This record gives sequence, C-alpha cells and structure tokens, in this order.
Amino acid sequence: MTGDLFGPDVSQGQSAPGEPVADRTPLADRMRPRSFDELVGQPQLFTPGSPLALMRDGRHLASVILWGPPGTGKTTLARLVATTAQVPFVAFSAVLSGVKEVRETMERATLERKRSGRPTLLFVDEIHRFNKAQQDAFLSYVEKGDIVLIGATTENPSFEVNAALLSRMRVVVLRELGNVDLVVLLERALGDCERGLRGEYSVEPDALELLAASADGDARRALNTLELAAASVGAAAPGEPARISVDVVKQALARRHLRYDRAGEEHYNLISALHKSLRDSDPHAGLYWLARMLAAGEDPLYVARRLVRFASEDVGNADPDALPLAVAAFQAYHQLGTPEGELALAQCAVYLATAPKSNAVYVGLRKAMAEVEESGSLPPPLVIRNAPTGLMKELGYGKGYRYAHDEQGGIADQQHLPDELVGRRFYEPGGAGYEARIAERMKEWERLLEARRPPKP
Repeated sequence: MTGDLFGPDVSQGQSAPGEPVADRTPLADRMRPRSFDELVGQPQLFTPGSPLALMRDGRHLASVILWGPPGTGKTTLARLVATTAQVPFVAFSAVLSGVKEVRETMERATLERKRSGRPTLLFVDEIHRFNKAQQDAFLSYVEKGDIVLIGATTENPSFEVNAALLSRMRVVVLRELGNVDLVVLLERALGDCERGLRGEYSVEPDALELLAASADGDARRALNTLELAAASVGAAAPGEPARISVDVVKQALARRHLRYDRAGEEHYNLISALHKSLRDSDPHAGLYWLARMLAAGEDPLYVARRLVRFASEDVGNADPDALPLAVAAFQAYHQLGTPEGELALAQCAVYLATAPKSNAVYVGLRKAMAEVEESGSLPPPLVIRNAPTGLMKELGYGKGYRYAHDEQGGIADQQHLPDELVGRRFYEPGGAGYEARIAERMKEWERLLEARRPPKP
C-alpha cells in the first residue's frame, strides 16, 4: 500500500502540492498535473453530466473504473479528484498489496466516515491484478459509502473485474494521447522552471516530433525519453541551452516499444485483426498485423498455430495445399527460430490471404457437433458395423456390406448415417478453387447412385 489515510501520497518520491521537488524524482512524476486545468487531452471525459465532470466540479463523488493504455492519466485523475473533494486518499498497487492490507484500510475508512462523515477515496492501480475473489473485499464498503473506489486498469474490465463490483461502478474509457497533446506536454516540461528542465535544453522540431511519435500515446514514456535524452547531452555553455537532436533522441529510444500484452485485450485485438485481414484476402494488412505481433514480442509459435487453424477454418478444401503449407511454416519456425523462421510465417500469411476461401468444412463440423449434442449416441447402421465374432455376424453386423472398390464408379449404395439421420447433409462444398471440383464430384456420385436405384412408384 502507498500513501497515508489522512494525507497526500508521498511515498514514491512525489511531493505534496507546494513542497520542493527532490532532484531524484523522475521528470514524468514531477510534471504530473496538479489541477484539472493542467490536464492535456481526454476531452471526452468531461462532457457535461459525466462522472468525471461532476467530480471535477465537486458536485458528486462516484466509484469508477478508469480503463486505458499506460501513461494516459489514470493515476493523475484519481489524485485530482481526491484533492478537489478534500477527502482522505489512499493509493494501492494491486501488484504489491494483499487482501489483509485492503481489509485494514477498509476498517480505517469506516472509522473515518463515522468520525468526520467523509468517505475515503481508495485508488487501486492495476485493479485487474486482484483476482475476482479479492475484489469482493471492496463490495460492502462501496455499497455503504465508506469508500469511493477508483480502479485503474489497462485490461478490459469486462473480463478482469468482478461482475458484482463492476455493476456498482461506472467504466470511464481513456484514449492514448495524440502527438499534438504529447508535444504540448514535452514543451511544458522543457520550459517549466519549478518542476521541469528550466529552459536549459532546446529540442530540434524533428526531434520533438520523434519524441511524441515514439511514445505510442504514453505521456510517461515521452517524458522519460526526454529526460534520458537531456541527460545524454549534458550541460551547454553558460547561458546557452543544450541542444537535443534527432540522433540524440534515437539513441535514447534504442528500440521503439509497442503497446502489447500477450495475455490481455491487445493480444486478442491483434490476432483478430490478422485473422480477419487474411479472411478478407488482404495480404498487405496480413503482413502488417503479423509484423506488429512479432515486433511486440508475441510468441511466434502462437501465431503459427493460428495460421494452421486459419488454413482449415477459412481456406479448407478450396486449396488443400494451404494446411500442409501452414504446418510446414510452423515446423520451419520451430526449427529455425527468430529471425530466420519469421520469413516462413510471412510466406504462409501471404499464401493464406491470396488463397481461395471456403469455410464449408468448418460449418459442416459445427453442424455435426450440434447434431451429436442434440441426438446423443445414435448407433451406426448394422451394414457398416464390424463383425469380428460369430455372434456379431449372427446378429447381422456387416450383413450385406458392399466393398466400394468392387462397385461401379468406386462407390457403394448403402446406409452410413444412423436411421434417425438418413438424408442429413453436413458438408456443402463451395464453388471456389479445388472445392468446386469436390462439389462436382459429389454431384456425379449422387447421379450415379440415383441411376442404380429402382424407380419410385
């Protein structure tokens, strides 16, 4: 737990408003807005009547979940709400805190409300890190009004927050900051004489744009990179600002960091984008989303497995070569690793995007599975059952079976489905690629069998 129940949180090097700032405090923390007027971006949060607009104006405190990417102002908003409302503020990190500490804080909050009538504003960073049972600890205190809960998460709260808790809170969605917003923050930090870099550095316009673009919408990352770039150029001549160039920024960046969580929503968003781009026969988008996932650190074998799945689900028998190619790409990466094996994944993605498409096998299997679920263990017809014993032969197992290779056209006219399902069709081939030939072959077999059967009376 961080912070004190009855005072500002100063445990992470952040000073209370009006106090001197320690030199060791990171620039991003020093430049944290101290009032709602200093906020940059996120105008959608403060539309008239919205929860944050009401809290900003001191009209109503409400429990909310702040959902958004890193560095978009979730912690800052919670602190500003507490300052405006003039209520006790406690900050938790779900990574560092346990249920015992939460319950102790809840008990202190109950006593504080009895003493002063004020609720305690409890801010839980990374609330999705608490499991759903642990989140239950907040429920009764939120309902009684002892606490106003503000949770921050980078993960979709629909998946990560207890439904009972979620129903008692409003979800507020924060967006990544735009480059224009980030430039404003960077320029403010460069010129701020109290908390920032005091005008001791100047940044080339292209370098400033690079700082903003490389931050991927994350204000903290932009300010951290600026601070690192400033440290690398050192001090200039007296009275002259040190100059931060594009090359200096590139060195500070080292490698662009892409927002991604291999177990979270962004993981599912990107694999969905890859799958649907391939389904829509767009090799350009397919390569882009493949590159995005690989660059962000996704397990390439996971991507390879999804390509194998796609080959059966969306290409199917329209191009029977797609599945062995996808399996080969999986094996190639497994044997070669990064970076050599990534090319095999790219080749596979382009092949799948440009292949003819059919989901007939996928649809057929779903129909068959639904039938099995509904009708249960229907027995196969006697004619196609195996008869390894005399008793089974006496019971009619395999009686009248016709060997297809001995039949005209290589097809035997006999019952294969259970009695209850005779005539049901599960696989309906499409008209694309090789599947068109399959469809014609099936029609020819049907014509051949029909010609053998006696005419109907």
